Amino acid sequence: MSASQVNKHWSDPIVSRFLRLAASGLVPPSLFQKPLPSKSERAARTGVLDIEIVSHCWQYSHFLIYQLSSLVLFPPTKATVTMTVYYNSEDTRTAAVLDFFGKQQVPGITWNWCELPKESLYRRAIGRNEAALATKADWIWFTDCDLMFRENCLDQLTELLQGRTDSLVFPERERITSLLEDDDPMLNFDPNNVQLADIDDTRFVEQTRDRATGPLQIAHGDMARAGGYCDALSYYQKPAERWCKAHEDRAFRWLLGTQGTPLDIPSVYRIRHISKGRYTGSKLNTQIRSSVRQATDKH
Repeated sequence: MSASQVNKHWSDPIVSRFLRLAASGLVPPSLFQKPLPSKSERAARTGVLDIEIVSHCWQYSHFLIYQLSSLVLFPPTKATVTMTVYYNSEDTRTAAVLDFFGKQQVPGITWNWCELPKESLYRRAIGRNEAALATKADWIWFTDCDLMFRENCLDQLTELLQGRTDSLVFPERERITSLLEDDDPMLNFDPNNVQLADIDDTRFVEQTRDRATGPLQIAHGDMARAGGYCDALSYYQKPAERWCKAHEDRAFRWLLGTQGTPLDIPSVYRIRHISKGRYTGSKLNTQIRSSVRQATDKH
């Protein structure tokens, strides 16, 4: 599929706006979402849990290298983890990172690289939905490639999830950087010499979260298999010409009927950055986006 073959419709902007309003609570999700497993119908898993982490990467290899490194440097001991990454091989830097990590044998970690056409990759809900419907995991963590799972993160998550049947949980705290410039050493690596990468912990500050935002959505496996990721909303399953803003994250919570349950999960780190390299457009447009991000930055 090429961008010229993306099936656009004149009503798309109207549908997009309607769904954003609907997800604010103006419309009952039952108009779209078929009944999902009730709390009593969801498995209350205990012991060693199976967790799938689902990430997307398009021109963000300089973040993905930290994410995958965190799993190698701090592997889980109380869970088995499938690390699923959606990508497109035209992004050669990301392909190089995946090639390197695919050769790393880490106890408890299974690497799962899934290539999508660019137009499907641009709509993040498509890969997330595919993963949700197919997952065999007890819990599935939908995240972005700028998030890291450092010391004791996944083991403590496993402890906290013992016997739980919540539809959606999230870390109540994460540690984040300021908005980094493109030339920051943290954001630059040699694609011809990919190596494990670790962070300078002192550059991160702790912030509290009040809902399961896009990279912090940890869904019960039974809910994921039943409802997918906005599977009921066909608009969010349509390929796109360019990377889309992830309005479907809010829709996902709306369909589940919850903002998520906060859990005290340690060592969740996220790198923040001024430029949005995955978006396309003119240099002026990119500069405007970056200026707006700086002006509105409230951590």
